[in-house]
Amino acid sequence: MEAVVGFIGLGLIGGSIAKGLKRAHPEIKIMAYMRSASRLEKAHEEGVVDIILDGIDRQLSQCDMIFLCTPVEFNAGYLKQLKPLLKPGAIITDVGSTKTSIHQAVANLQMEHCFVGGHPMAGSEKTGYENSTDHLLENAYYMITPASEDNPMHIERVKAIAQALGAIPKVISYEEHDFAVAAISHLPHIIASSLVNLVQEKDSPDEIMKQIAAGGFKDITRIASASPEMWEQICMTNTDNIIKILEQYVSSLSHVLSDLRQRDSQAVHRLFQNSRQYRDSISDRTKGAIEPEYSFSVDIVDEVGSISTLSVILAAKGISIKNIGINHSREHGEGALRITFYDEGSMEAAWNQLTRYKYDLMKM
Repeated sequence: MEAVVGFIGLGLIGGSIAKGLKRAHPEIKIMAYMRSASRLEKAHEEGVVDIILDGIDRQLSQCDMIFLCTPVEFNAGYLKQLKPLLKPGAIITDVGSTKTSIHQAVANLQMEHCFVGGHPMAGSEKTGYENSTDHLLENAYYMITPASEDNPMHIERVKAIAQALGAIPKVISYEEHDFAVAAISHLPHIIASSLVNLVQEKDSPDEIMKQIAAGGFKDITRIASASPEMWEQICMTNTDNIIKILEQYVSSLSHVLSDLRQRDSQAVHRLFQNSRQYRDSISDRTKGAIEPEYSFSVDIVDEVGSISTLSVILAAKGISIKNIGINHSREHGEGALRITFYDEGSMEAAWNQLTRYKYDLMKM
């Protein structure tokens, strides 16, 4: 008997999960509901969605698993509607980037027996079903937050889904999850945004800081371009954990400030030495909460036709470039030209191709 999977919301993540499931198990029947009927019709035309739902109705009683893929503040609201529709043995999961609020709602509704939280730690600067892919979650961590340990088979079913998508499942409590993402995802966005705002406020009237901003500044502030609405929501749903980790970060900055005032060179050296050792121990091969940027720089002479020649070399091999531009500030030894690609495979193919043509390349 074929499995039936329901989706409430079919944006970037929901659409990517649905496409990935169809790729791995074409026999799966998928039904979906979302407010944008045109996107559902596109998904139906593509063979991803088999049944388009007009709302939360009895057809969902056929589902073996239901994914909640709407914004975090809306996911919890659907639980009450779904509770009377679930068939015995069916489970609900979600894809929210914070877990506390939905787990609290699950507990209030006494639905621990049929809920397993989930957070695929992958994404894109683009949103919506139209930007979803069947491989978005490949090699990304898929965090699984059980509501109860009494149903280990439910946990195994969500793990199996993650593995079918090419993701790496990790089972963790929702409390530990929310504290961890506060540190490695939410705090970096706050730091990046506050740093950008600081530079804007302290820049000269002729915007010299903005003109020369490149290298390290652009790398660590890239995530400040993310959706303000989404990050407002995240900060409001994981507030306590963000406050805890932000207080600790402010304290650590105070120590750095004190070390600098005292001209304590050894303490300053330890700061950079310890951070380098730990940063170098973090794998660059696995996707994380923050989307990686696939880029490298090229040491190239600024002369007529140099960029077009390079572009033709890559185009001849069908390698798509996401962005290409001049590194005006190269304080870390970057090449004069920075090229960004859509995925790791394209970046590696471009690296190999340009190496054959004897270009001098540098990893960013």
